[in-house]
Amino acid sequence: MRRRGTNMARSNTNYPGYGTGGASYWVKRSLIYIVVLAGALWMVLPIWWVITTSLSEAPVASDIVFYPRNFTLDNFLKLWELRDRIPIFNWFFNSVVVGLAVTGFNLIFDSLAGYSLAKIEFIGRDKIFLLFIATMMIPGMITLIPMYLLIAEFGLLNTHAGLMLPFIAKPFGIFVFRQYFKGLPSSLGDAALIDGCNKLQVFYKIYLPMAKPAVASVGIIVFMGFWNNFTWPFILMSDTEMYTLPAALYTAQTNYFTDWGMLMAITLILVLPLLLLFIALQKYFIRGMTMTGVKGCPIPFAQMS
Repeated sequence: MRRRGTNMARSNTNYPGYGTGGASYWVKRSLIYIVVLAGALWMVLPIWWVITTSLSEAPVASDIVFYPRNFTLDNFLKLWELRDRIPIFNWFFNSVVVGLAVTGFNLIFDSLAGYSLAKIEFIGRDKIFLLFIATMMIPGMITLIPMYLLIAEFGLLNTHAGLMLPFIAKPFGIFVFRQYFKGLPSSLGDAALIDGCNKLQVFYKIYLPMAKPAVASVGIIVFMGFWNNFTWPFILMSDTEMYTLPAALYTAQTNYFTDWGMLMAITLILVLPLLLLFIALQKYFIRGMTMTGVKGCPIPFAQMS
């Protein structure tokens, strides 16, 4: 009689030569965990220092505090009291609104371009894709002056539109979407075309709902990149109230005060939304990054329904 379960895939530890016992196995495993834990602590330490400093009373730059000294919320309360001189809420509003707008434009344009380069046949398609990839190798500083002159010609200096316009589409996002759509079965789109859908309907009714990991990955990367952008807002904006948080943080440090507690409070306000965003979407982000480079990746039935 055939034994049940013999057609199931073997575990990745169930093969000859893989031992889960003995001193050498546990030593190797312990070393791996120690290295990973040390790396995690090294990455978390700066953020923890920001938190403890922002919650400490009268901290100084030379001190690295691992726990809040004389725990207080005065640093955050002072930001509220000095809001007329330090418009932290305007800066935060600018960062959120402009960052979300740039992310939305990128998701629209990058996904459409990626879908076209992956699923629509036209002359020169692969050459256009290679051209997009080639632009990723150009350092951003090289295009900074031409972008500024172009925005000045349009009369968009010191405006949110000028802040967003150069970043409404990114080659990296096009690459991610193109690779993801390339791995989805073309038979789904062909069936929808036979049923009477046009190519745009095939995109947003069939393929886009299946690309949630790619959407999350591109969204997180674009939002983080723009949220942390210091150079472009600092150069473009002449009115400090139009700054985003990174440029405002530098301005606050040089022009207003050298209170490290308040500086770390602003820094925490800058970092916290990114941490919450990544924690909320990390599952989709990891799936999108791992499946982007795999052509013909299997699509779970739940995604196809």
